[in-house]
Amino acid sequence: MKKLELFTVLAAAWLAIAAPTAMADMHGGVLDANTATREQLASLPHMDETLADAVIGARPFASILDLDDLLASDLDDDQLEDVYARLFVPISLNSASEEEILKIPGVGARMAHEFEEYRPYSNIEQFRREIGKYVDEEEVARLEQYVTLD
Repeated sequence: MKKLELFTVLAAAWLAIAAPTAMADMHGGVLDANTATREQLASLPHMDETLADAVIGARPFASILDLDDLLASDLDDDQLEDVYARLFVPISLNSASEEEILKIPGVGARMAHEFEEYRPYSNIEQFRREIGKYVDEEEVARLEQYVTLD
């Protein structure tokens, strides 16, 4: 077997085994704080191995507020927003508090109100349609990374 063919076969085998595991830790492009590996956590902005170990030791997080309580003692508001752009505890569209919704980077009081106004959400398409009245598709997709219908 030629080297290129062997490489292609090995790469396909790796993707079949490793990629689903790696992606299981992500909700869209945002890591789930309850499942991210130590290495993934430590690679995030403002995070180091000590803080990654603290996150792992405090699991499971019932909400983003629990994660925020842990990280807020080590990180300032700007740093937290940087971390939450890449790491989050997904919030339920139908039951999240305004305080939880406001933890989503870039969401202010007006958008939090819009999230709450259209409850209950029966499916993610409804979320896309309703929030899409206020922001473009790209922003809806970004916001969707932080939410679940659970």
